[in-house]
Amino acid sequence: MSELMKLKLAEARDALRAGQITSVELTDASLKAIDASKPLNAFVHDTSEIARAQAVAADERLLAGDAPNMCGLPIGIKDLFCTNGVPTQAASAILGGFKPQYESTVTEKLFNDGAVMVGKLNMDEFAMGSSNETSVYGDAINPWKVDSRDLTPGGSSGGSAAAVAAETCLAATGTDTGGSIRQPAAFTGITGIKPTYGRCSRWGIVAFASSLDQAGPIAKDVRDAAIMLEAMAGFDPKDSTSVNLPVPNFEAALTGDIRGKTIGIPKEYRVDGMPDELETLWANGTSMLRDAGAIIKDISLPHTKYALPAYYVIAPAEASSNLARYDGVRFGLRAKLDAGDGITEMYEKTRADGFGAEVKRRIMVGTYVLSAGFYDAYYNRARRVRALIKRDFEQVFSDGVDAILTPSTPSSAFGLGEMAAVDPVKMYLFDVFTVTVNLAGLPGISVPAGLDSKGLPLGLQLIGRPWEESELLNTAFALEKSLNFNAKPTQWWL
Repeated sequence: MSELMKLKLAEARDALRAGQITSVELTDASLKAIDASKPLNAFVHDTSEIARAQAVAADERLLAGDAPNMCGLPIGIKDLFCTNGVPTQAASAILGGFKPQYESTVTEKLFNDGAVMVGKLNMDEFAMGSSNETSVYGDAINPWKVDSRDLTPGGSSGGSAAAVAAETCLAATGTDTGGSIRQPAAFTGITGIKPTYGRCSRWGIVAFASSLDQAGPIAKDVRDAAIMLEAMAGFDPKDSTSVNLPVPNFEAALTGDIRGKTIGIPKEYRVDGMPDELETLWANGTSMLRDAGAIIKDISLPHTKYALPAYYVIAPAEASSNLARYDGVRFGLRAKLDAGDGITEMYEKTRADGFGAEVKRRIMVGTYVLSAGFYDAYYNRARRVRALIKRDFEQVFSDGVDAILTPSTPSSAFGLGEMAAVDPVKMYLFDVFTVTVNLAGLPGISVPAGLDSKGLPLGLQLIGRPWEESELLNTAFALEKSLNFNAKPTQWWL
């Protein structure tokens, strides 16, 4: 049965439709793999009973000839997505015991298409982190290993990436606020796409930074990402930022023909201290796209150097506002109170006990930059910088560039405990290649590109025009074919 989990999403879909396997068999294989992968700590809430019921229903749909693309396929759901009657904690103690009585729009779409939820996945608390070390459930661990060290699977969607890379489920949902789909995908040797802001509904996703958050798939390859993104995307009247545009058939766009497309190479993404092997990989990816018929063009995105500071003002500011609702009154944790304590003490103790150190840090930073004396100096200035970053991309695209090629991360995965406790700012620097995409609301995808000298995966990122995920996926598909990355981690956890 473990052989079934080696299938890609598209392969499993086709085998299900051909009657070669059943969803019940596939789901049982996934649940068995999840049970064996406990050392990775990727799954945090067991939904096996729901999964088996969904698999039976999917098999009935398959027999009846009513089988959408996701029908019968076992996937994992990041703990940030509200799932009806299933614990949804955003990896935080403050949401302990919370079971939503409603379904997020994205998971509802997936389940309507027949997808099978095999479990809820680990993540950084409230999606705030780049290493999955801020979770109340403990660290998720990268399936890739070097010198017996436990490595980060990236964050915040670390559990999602670890689960897919370890072949415990066929794909998983993620969210991306500053790189939280693309960076974990790069660290674990798989594929992840952040669609254009507004392509997927945010309704029912626990908010971090509302103007930056966007859901997307984490999958084994570009075709699988295209299939799952189509199921997740679409207009939602419950989300005021959702855009009413038709959802293309993303898989049908995967021709691999990129002749005549112009690929931009931004000079500002050559940062100090970037490993030579990453520079070489980037150059090789550029050559591969040229060989596939693309036109390579050197470009400039001059305000890139201001992206990280702008992001780390805007995101904490929005987090401070969004997380104000967690006060111990209506749901989740309520701290134990002493005699004579009033409502103020309840708020203070509940939030002190319920939030982890990184979330508290970002709430305090956000509250500070929104305060009366500093609003213009920090928050408004960051918003103006954001507009300039967006304008940089608009100028490049108006000059004929179809996509932009960059590294996904400054290096391969680092060891757990090496950064978070020592220097949080150093951790923030790992978002240097990804935050610009969120600030500009653009689609971006990371594809695995090769191994570094330690034998760990590195990724390349493609950034596309807004709403042109089809073109972006096709360019990524062409790059993927040339790169031919097929390395997998040794299953040391078995």
